[in-house]
Amino acid sequence: MIATRFAFAGFAVPDIEAAHDFYGRILGLEVGYADMGQLTIDLPGGGWILVYPKPDHTPATYTVLNLEVDDIEVAVDALIAAGVEPVRYDGFDQDARGISRGIARNEGPDIAWITDPAGNIIAVLQNPPEDIVA
Repeated sequence: MIATRFAFAGFAVPDIEAAHDFYGRILGLEVGYADMGQLTIDLPGGGWILVYPKPDHTPATYTVLNLEVDDIEVAVDALIAAGVEPVRYDGFDQDARGISRGIARNEGPDIAWITDPAGNIIAVLQNPPEDIVA
């Protein structure tokens, strides 16, 4: 085992200014500039992400960030109003808003996926109320 003093996550984008706008203005997260043209994103509840420029960036094929919300309909409607389109996946039963309804089926959270301007996948999810979690 190693003695870790601190930990953080990171991912790449090709356009730092587009990422700053998206994560700050669209998602409402606290975004700041760091050394070497990088961004920091402070996460609600603690922790942060380092976003670094990579001109030849290829987006991951998996979720790089999960955002838990109190009301997924309100969150997805706000994203759509801001011009962000939900991502649809084969094999997931998604409603007209792009939300997969896990709570009603007792199969986990209600969840929708979006991408940032770099194509990185972000999940927006609402967990079941604590009184119905098994």
